[in-house]
Amino acid sequence: MRETSFIKQNKEKWKEIEQDLNNENVDPDKMSDLFIQITDDLSYSRTFYPNRSVRVYLNNIAQQIFYSIYKNRKTQLGRFSYFWKHELPYVVWESRREFSLAFWVFMLAFGIGILSCAMDAEFPRMVLGDDYVDMTIENIESGDPMAVYKQRGELGMSVGITVNNLWVAFQTFALGVFFSLGTLFYLVKNAIMVGAFQYFFFEQGVFLESFLTIWIHGTLEISAIVIAAAAGLTMGKGLVFPGTLTRVQAFQISARRGVKIMMGIIPIFIIAGFLEGFLTRQTETPDLIRGLFIFVCLAFVISYFWWLPRKRGKEGLLILPKEDRLPSDSNQLIDFTRIKSSGEIFSDVFVFYKKNILVIGGLALVSAFFYTGMVFSFTPDSPTDLFSFPQINISQGNEFVSIFEYLIVKFIAYIGVIHSFFVNEAVPFLVVLNTFIFSCLTFLSFTYLIKTFEKEQEIKEERPTKNTMHHILNFAKIATVILVMNLFLITNDWFTVVLIVPIGYPVLILWMYIMCKESIGLFTGLSRTFYLLNGSSDKLLGTYILTLTIGISFFMITDTSLIWIYIKLVSLNLVLTQEIMDQFAVISLTFISTAVLYLIYPLLISGVGLLYHTLLEIKEAPNLKNRIKNIGNARVIQGMIRE
Repeated sequence: MRETSFIKQNKEKWKEIEQDLNNENVDPDKMSDLFIQITDDLSYSRTFYPNRSVRVYLNNIAQQIFYSIYKNRKTQLGRFSYFWKHELPYVVWESRREFSLAFWVFMLAFGIGILSCAMDAEFPRMVLGDDYVDMTIENIESGDPMAVYKQRGELGMSVGITVNNLWVAFQTFALGVFFSLGTLFYLVKNAIMVGAFQYFFFEQGVFLESFLTIWIHGTLEISAIVIAAAAGLTMGKGLVFPGTLTRVQAFQISARRGVKIMMGIIPIFIIAGFLEGFLTRQTETPDLIRGLFIFVCLAFVISYFWWLPRKRGKEGLLILPKEDRLPSDSNQLIDFTRIKSSGEIFSDVFVFYKKNILVIGGLALVSAFFYTGMVFSFTPDSPTDLFSFPQINISQGNEFVSIFEYLIVKFIAYIGVIHSFFVNEAVPFLVVLNTFIFSCLTFLSFTYLIKTFEKEQEIKEERPTKNTMHHILNFAKIATVILVMNLFLITNDWFTVVLIVPIGYPVLILWMYIMCKESIGLFTGLSRTFYLLNGSSDKLLGTYILTLTIGISFFMITDTSLIWIYIKLVSLNLVLTQEIMDQFAVISLTFISTAVLYLIYPLLISGVGLLYHTLLEIKEAPNLKNRIKNIGNARVIQGMIRE
């Protein structure tokens, strides 16, 4: 088509578009359609009239439409307001069945706690602890039943309780990944404790005082726990009921919705912690005022998490956020050609993990089975003498222990458990066993990462065939490095462990990956490692800390009361002596812990392996040089350069 004919054919449409641009009340949908039309015309003009004024004219019109559409895009403050006023209530409405289930399960378990106390006078001691019950009885006898809330300073108590409640809520939510069963278990456990807690005061004849004191903060706190459970059920729903989507797709959507709900209860926990630290202790306040305050808190919860979501749901006008739309089922690609931040590499780790989850998961289970079988089959000592798995919980009687102290104690206990898998005088062949298992995990992780690189970069140049001897040599190099590291670990010197694990091991991982990727020897690989790290060691440390943190967090979450309740269920259904039951518990926990450890390990491996390509681009820029080399060689199709 000649340019004059093209202009004549479309000039009326363009004139209408110019008029609409001057109209402030134009329909947004119409403006979006106009933008599509004008960009189609612009694309056509770029193809057939690249050097004519019509292309410049259409480009100017397209820019004006784009600006008109996006000039009112929400600011950060507007986005914040929109989240609380519209998005969160709508997500709650979408998860109303999960909220209903969480509420009724809580009420049922709350009733079970009350009924159990009514039928068994010793039940409160079972769930609350002897120390807390005895202390409360002493306070009641002294005339101040709520003295427990006055034992610490206001600020310290508020901060400690807030962080503790957030940790409980996080566990309740995170356990939703176990097909919602973990969330339900935690919800039932907490509800039974609340029911027993409240009935205990009723039985002691101080129900009204306890109610008006406890529920000043408890209205928001307990509501937030139920909401956290609803968030966990929302996340787990994607795994249990994926519908017409794949489980991965359904889980991506449900997990994002669950996270948004969790974000919504963070301020509630902060307010509840403030109330518990500063207001709950004011037991001299008139009962009417305290009752009205509880009513206001309850009214807020009902209005924001029940009435407003129903209103937003009936409006049905919310545009589904981009991240909540159906995720693409096509294979995501990892860009190995550009320099990336630690956060971007961290995201790529999970893309790689998703692509190879079946291999990684299967290898973790096989390795855990092999480790457990070898250790307990070829060691004469009793399993209970080999490993110790302390169950660490914050009891009700120790409610006001700092959560930081609790987490530190728990972290140290986990480090001790993991360390015992590597260093154990009762298992003399442990060094060889760990070297073999971790060499296999490292070798296979690197092999799949290199295959991903070659596949997604569409490498077609001639390469030497990687025969069996090539793979054997790579495995030998990896085994050598890991063996040396394990020999250092068995010295049992704490400073050696601290030096190697958080500082030296990422360098060793990079060294091993370079040897496999570039097919070079030990000393050449070590030289290349320090060459690439020169000036970029912060990237290595940042990437490693991110992956290590998420790995440790996941390991800590898996060791929950779920595992212990599973062991208790087995003991209730099988007639076993206590000695055999203890041995069964140690063997089970060893298998579960090592399986999780071997599942997390590829995170560290792949993270540092992906970082190698960024370090290489920083130092040598092979992809940049290749793009510069190919400037001017782009293929031209119908007047357009293929980009």
